[in-house]
Amino acid sequence: MNKMIYIIIVVAIVALFGPHLWAKHILDKYNRQEYFSGTGIDLARILLARLKLNDVTVDMTDTGDHYDPVGKTIRLTNKVCGRKTLTAVVVAAHEVGHAIQDHTGYKPLKTRTRLIGTAQKIERVGAVIMMGVPVLAALTRAPSVGVLMFLGGFATLCVPVLVHLLTLPAEFDASFNRALPMLSAGSYIPPEDIPAAKKILLACALTYVANSLIGLLNVWRWIRLLRR
Repeated sequence: MNKMIYIIIVVAIVALFGPHLWAKHILDKYNRQEYFSGTGIDLARILLARLKLNDVTVDMTDTGDHYDPVGKTIRLTNKVCGRKTLTAVVVAAHEVGHAIQDHTGYKPLKTRTRLIGTAQKIERVGAVIMMGVPVLAALTRAPSVGVLMFLGGFATLCVPVLVHLLTLPAEFDASFNRALPMLSAGSYIPPEDIPAAKKILLACALTYVANSLIGLLNVWRWIRLLRR
Protein backbone atom coordinates (compact mmCIF):
# COMPACT_ATOMS: atom_id res chain seq x y z
CA MET A 1 0.00 0.00 0.00
CA ASN A 2 2.81 2.39 0.94
CA LYS A 3 4.60 1.56 -2.30
CA MET A 4 1.47 2.44 -4.30
CA ILE A 5 1.19 5.77 -2.47
CA TYR A 6 4.81 6.60 -3.33
CA ILE A 7 4.18 5.72 -6.98
CA ILE A 8 1.11 7.96 -7.07
CA ILE A 9 3.09 10.83 -5.50
CA VAL A 10 5.93 10.45 -8.02
CA VAL A 11 3.49 10.33 -10.96
CA ALA A 12 1.69 13.41 -9.62
CA ILE A 13 4.97 15.34 -9.25
CA VAL A 14 6.06 14.40 -12.78
CA ALA A 15 2.65 15.37 -14.19
CA LEU A 16 2.68 18.71 -12.38
CA PHE A 17 6.26 19.83 -12.93
CA GLY A 18 7.34 17.71 -15.93
CA PRO A 19 5.94 20.00 -18.67
CA HIS A 20 7.58 23.08 -17.12
CA LEU A 21 10.96 21.40 -16.68
CA TRP A 22 10.90 19.88 -20.17
CA ALA A 23 9.91 23.20 -21.78
CA LYS A 24 12.67 25.05 -19.92
CA HIS A 25 15.22 22.38 -20.89
CA ILE A 26 14.30 22.59 -24.59
CA LEU A 27 14.30 26.40 -24.71
CA ASP A 28 17.68 26.55 -22.94
CA LYS A 29 19.20 23.74 -25.01
CA TYR A 30 18.63 25.47 -28.34
CA ASN A 31 19.50 28.94 -27.04
CA ARG A 32 23.23 28.29 -26.68
CA GLN A 33 24.70 28.15 -30.17
CA GLU A 34 24.40 31.32 -32.24
CA TYR A 35 24.62 30.55 -35.95
CA PHE A 36 21.88 32.60 -37.60
CA SER A 37 22.57 35.83 -39.48
CA GLY A 38 19.96 37.78 -37.50
CA THR A 39 18.42 37.86 -34.04
CA GLY A 40 14.91 36.97 -32.96
CA ILE A 41 13.77 40.58 -33.17
CA ASP A 42 15.24 40.81 -36.69
CA LEU A 43 13.20 37.81 -37.86
CA ALA A 44 10.04 39.13 -36.21
CA ARG A 45 10.36 42.42 -38.11
CA ILE A 46 11.15 40.62 -41.39
CA LEU A 47 8.09 38.38 -41.04
CA LEU A 48 5.81 41.29 -40.13
CA ALA A 49 7.05 43.28 -43.14
CA ARG A 50 6.54 40.35 -45.53
CA LEU A 51 3.07 39.71 -44.12
CA LYS A 52 2.33 43.47 -44.40
CA LEU A 53 1.32 43.69 -40.77
CA ASN A 54 2.48 47.29 -40.66
CA ASP A 55 0.42 48.18 -37.58
CA VAL A 56 2.28 45.64 -35.41
CA THR A 57 5.45 46.77 -33.61
CA VAL A 58 8.19 44.82 -31.82
CA ASP A 59 9.58 45.86 -28.43
CA MET A 60 11.79 44.44 -25.70
CA THR A 61 10.34 43.39 -22.35
CA ASP A 62 11.32 41.84 -19.03
CA THR A 63 7.94 40.16 -18.45
CA GLY A 64 8.16 37.20 -20.86
CA ASP A 65 7.73 36.78 -24.61
CA HIS A 66 4.15 37.57 -25.65
CA TYR A 67 1.92 39.33 -28.13
CA ASP A 68 -0.22 42.22 -26.92
CA PRO A 69 -3.37 42.37 -29.11
CA VAL A 70 -4.53 45.59 -27.49
CA GLY A 71 -1.32 47.49 -28.20
CA LYS A 72 -0.62 45.53 -31.42
CA THR A 73 2.87 44.81 -30.11
CA ILE A 74 5.12 41.74 -30.02
CA ARG A 75 7.17 41.91 -26.85
CA LEU A 76 10.32 39.81 -26.69
CA THR A 77 12.78 39.22 -23.87
CA ASN A 78 16.49 39.90 -24.23
CA LYS A 79 17.11 36.15 -24.73
CA VAL A 80 15.09 36.37 -27.93
CA CYS A 81 15.75 39.94 -29.04
CA GLY A 82 19.50 39.91 -28.81
CA ARG A 83 20.43 36.35 -29.72
CA LYS A 84 20.94 34.51 -33.02
CA THR A 85 19.94 31.08 -31.78
CA LEU A 86 17.31 28.60 -32.93
CA THR A 87 15.23 29.25 -29.82
CA ALA A 88 15.31 33.01 -30.45
CA VAL A 89 14.10 32.87 -34.05
CA VAL A 90 11.48 30.16 -33.40
CA VAL A 91 10.01 31.94 -30.37
CA ALA A 92 9.87 35.16 -32.41
CA ALA A 93 8.00 33.31 -35.18
CA HIS A 94 5.58 31.92 -32.57
CA GLU A 95 4.73 35.44 -31.40
CA VAL A 96 4.29 36.57 -35.00
CA GLY A 97 1.84 33.68 -35.24
CA HIS A 98 -0.26 35.40 -32.58
CA ALA A 99 -0.12 38.65 -34.56
CA ILE A 100 -1.46 36.75 -37.58
CA GLN A 101 -4.27 35.35 -35.43
CA ASP A 102 -5.17 38.87 -34.36
CA HIS A 103 -5.09 40.12 -37.95
CA THR A 104 -7.36 37.32 -39.20
CA GLY A 105 -9.81 37.60 -36.30
CA TYR A 106 -8.99 34.19 -34.82
CA LYS A 107 -11.78 33.66 -32.27
CA PRO A 108 -9.83 31.83 -29.51
CA LEU A 109 -7.37 34.75 -29.37
CA LYS A 110 -10.23 37.26 -29.13
CA THR A 111 -11.82 35.18 -26.39
CA ARG A 112 -8.52 34.99 -24.52
CA THR A 113 -8.02 38.76 -24.75
CA ARG A 114 -11.46 39.41 -23.28
CA LEU A 115 -10.95 36.79 -20.57
CA ILE A 116 -7.59 38.20 -19.50
CA GLY A 117 -9.10 41.65 -19.00
CA THR A 118 -12.03 40.22 -17.05
CA ALA A 119 -9.82 37.86 -15.05
CA GLN A 120 -7.54 40.69 -13.93
CA LYS A 121 -10.53 42.60 -12.55
CA ILE A 122 -11.89 39.49 -10.83
CA GLU A 123 -8.47 38.73 -9.29
CA ARG A 124 -8.24 42.25 -7.87
CA VAL A 125 -11.70 41.92 -6.32
CA GLY A 126 -10.76 38.47 -4.97
CA ALA A 127 -7.57 39.82 -3.41
CA VAL A 128 -9.53 42.58 -1.64
CA ILE A 129 -12.02 39.99 -0.35
CA MET A 130 -9.24 37.71 0.93
CA MET A 131 -7.61 40.60 2.78
CA GLY A 132 -10.92 41.66 4.29
CA VAL A 133 -12.14 38.20 5.38
CA PRO A 134 -9.94 37.90 8.52
CA VAL A 135 -11.15 41.30 9.74
CA LEU A 136 -14.81 40.42 9.09
CA ALA A 137 -14.38 37.03 10.76
CA ALA A 138 -12.95 38.65 13.89
CA LEU A 139 -15.69 41.29 14.06
CA THR A 140 -18.81 39.33 13.12
CA ARG A 141 -18.08 35.58 13.45
CA ALA A 142 -20.86 35.13 10.88
CA PRO A 143 -21.07 31.92 8.77
CA SER A 144 -21.37 34.05 5.64
CA VAL A 145 -17.70 34.99 6.04
CA GLY A 146 -16.84 31.46 4.89
CA VAL A 147 -18.78 32.07 1.67
CA LEU A 148 -16.82 35.28 1.10
CA MET A 149 -13.56 33.39 1.64
CA PHE A 150 -14.61 30.79 -0.92
CA LEU A 151 -15.48 33.48 -3.48
CA GLY A 152 -12.24 35.32 -2.85
CA GLY A 153 -10.19 32.16 -3.20
CA PHE A 154 -12.02 31.17 -6.36
CA ALA A 155 -11.37 34.60 -7.88
CA THR A 156 -7.66 34.65 -7.08
CA LEU A 157 -6.80 30.99 -7.76
CA CYS A 158 -9.36 29.32 -10.03
CA VAL A 159 -9.96 32.10 -12.57
CA PRO A 160 -6.28 32.29 -13.69
CA VAL A 161 -6.27 28.49 -14.15
CA LEU A 162 -9.34 28.71 -16.39
CA VAL A 163 -7.68 31.46 -18.45
CA HIS A 164 -4.52 29.36 -18.93
CA LEU A 165 -6.57 26.33 -20.02
CA LEU A 166 -8.61 28.38 -22.50
CA THR A 167 -5.34 29.84 -23.85
CA LEU A 168 -4.06 26.45 -25.05
CA PRO A 169 -5.89 26.32 -28.44
CA ALA A 170 -4.46 29.72 -29.40
CA GLU A 171 -0.96 28.65 -28.36
CA PHE A 172 -0.94 25.40 -30.34
CA ASP A 173 -2.42 27.19 -33.36
CA ALA A 174 0.24 29.92 -33.20
CA SER A 175 2.96 27.27 -32.99
CA PHE A 176 1.93 24.63 -35.52
CA ASN A 177 -0.56 26.31 -37.86
CA ARG A 178 1.19 29.68 -38.14
CA ALA A 179 4.85 29.69 -37.09
CA LEU A 180 5.94 26.26 -38.35
CA PRO A 181 4.61 26.72 -41.92
CA MET A 182 6.27 30.15 -42.08
CA LEU A 183 9.62 28.82 -40.93
CA SER A 184 9.45 25.80 -43.26
CA ALA A 185 8.21 27.53 -46.41
CA GLY A 186 10.31 30.65 -46.01
CA SER A 187 13.60 28.80 -45.56
CA TYR A 188 14.29 30.89 -42.47
CA ILE A 189 15.86 27.90 -40.74
CA PRO A 190 17.80 24.93 -42.21
CA PRO A 191 15.70 21.81 -42.97
CA GLU A 192 17.72 19.81 -40.46
CA ASP A 193 16.56 22.22 -37.72
CA ILE A 194 12.84 21.59 -38.33
CA PRO A 195 12.57 18.71 -35.78
CA ALA A 196 14.21 20.88 -33.11
CA ALA A 197 11.98 23.80 -34.09
CA LYS A 198 8.92 21.61 -33.52
CA LYS A 199 10.18 20.83 -30.01
CA ILE A 200 10.68 24.53 -29.29
CA LEU A 201 7.18 25.35 -30.56
CA LEU A 202 5.74 22.60 -28.39
CA ALA A 203 7.68 24.03 -25.45
CA CYS A 204 6.11 27.45 -26.11
CA ALA A 205 2.64 25.91 -25.87
CA LEU A 206 3.51 23.70 -22.88
CA THR A 207 4.49 26.77 -20.88
CA TYR A 208 0.77 27.45 -20.49
CA VAL A 209 0.06 23.81 -19.71
CA ALA A 210 2.65 23.99 -16.92
CA ASN A 211 1.11 27.19 -15.54
CA SER A 212 -2.33 25.54 -15.58
CA LEU A 213 -1.09 22.44 -13.73
CA ILE A 214 0.73 24.47 -11.07
CA GLY A 215 -2.40 26.59 -10.73
CA LEU A 216 -4.44 23.42 -10.17
CA LEU A 217 -2.00 22.43 -7.42
CA ASN A 218 -2.62 25.76 -5.70
CA VAL A 219 -6.39 25.22 -6.02
CA TRP A 220 -6.04 21.76 -4.45
CA ARG A 221 -4.05 23.21 -1.54
CA TRP A 222 -6.70 25.89 -1.06
CA ILE A 223 -9.53 23.31 -1.04
CA ARG A 224 -7.65 21.27 1.58
CA LEU A 225 -7.28 24.41 3.69
CA LEU A 226 -11.02 25.08 3.50
CA ARG A 227 -11.85 21.53 4.60
CA ARG A 228 -9.86 21.83 7.84
